[in-house]
Amino acid sequence: MKWLSVFRYVVQSGTVQGAAEATGQSVSAVSNQLKALEAHLGVPLVDHGRRPMVPTAQGLAYLRTVEEVLGLLDSAQAEMTAASPNSLRRLRFAMIDDFETDIGPEITRMLAAQLPECQFIHLTRVSHEILDLLRTRDLDMGMATQPQTPLPNVVEFPVLRDPFVLAVPASLSLPPEAFLDGSAGLPFLRYNRAHILGSLIEAQLVRLRLDLETSFEFDSTSSIMALIAQGDGWAITTPSNYARTRRFQSDVRLVPFPRKGFARRISIFVADPQAEQVARSVASAVRSLLVRHRIAPTVEAYPWLQDSYRLIAG
Repeated sequence: MKWLSVFRYVVQSGTVQGAAEATGQSVSAVSNQLKALEAHLGVPLVDHGRRPMVPTAQGLAYLRTVEEVLGLLDSAQAEMTAASPNSLRRLRFAMIDDFETDIGPEITRMLAAQLPECQFIHLTRVSHEILDLLRTRDLDMGMATQPQTPLPNVVEFPVLRDPFVLAVPASLSLPPEAFLDGSAGLPFLRYNRAHILGSLIEAQLVRLRLDLETSFEFDSTSSIMALIAQGDGWAITTPSNYARTRRFQSDVRLVPFPRKGFARRISIFVADPQAEQVARSVASAVRSLLVRHRIAPTVEAYPWLQDSYRLIAG
């Protein structure tokens, strides 16, 4: 079984080094196991002369059977561990930085208490990077913005509807439409369109046929909020992004998006079947934390958000 697992990881990563990291073994041990499997079968399974390594025709045919066999074993193990998540030995979890300062530490403490024998690898990434890691199975569980295309073989537990709003300088009392039509006289501060958040905003602007010129594009919500607080621009953002930048809130005001509303959805994603029960527990805890840290204080300040900024029940 080790040989089969090593073969699959070599094909996935394209290198013996990658398979060694995935299986927690030395490079020499992985190399010896792959060679032992090829000697046992009497055929080369990968092209050892290419970088990255690719399966041979025989290796590709054999890989299909290997995936079926290991998939059946994974399913059987998942059934056995579903009632006992304490049997998890490693959990690779990632969270978008939008929630890292307040939600993240409490979730880490909860998991440490529930799974005392489990080794945690906790990452902070942007949403599209988290989703890519889930696709390649380099991550077991992640909290991220829902992509426009569902992830194959990944279970999703939605937790939050986070509507898009305008963030403007608190010193200005202009109507929301003045920012969209340019009469406010301030530059539009755009999120990086390579990120899911920025792409969602851009798609809605295209649908509404709004051409907002800008010279500024940012990865960081903090940078955007700092400029807005100084009166140097405005942005399309979400209440959760506003809530995480508390030091700027006295100088930044949220107003409703003046055209057809839209929102992003935050979810817990799990790629490892063994971790599904843990993911359900994490999703439930995240919902409670979101109410306390994000939804309640923001809706208290902006009651008009009550119906749109809300949890998504399990």
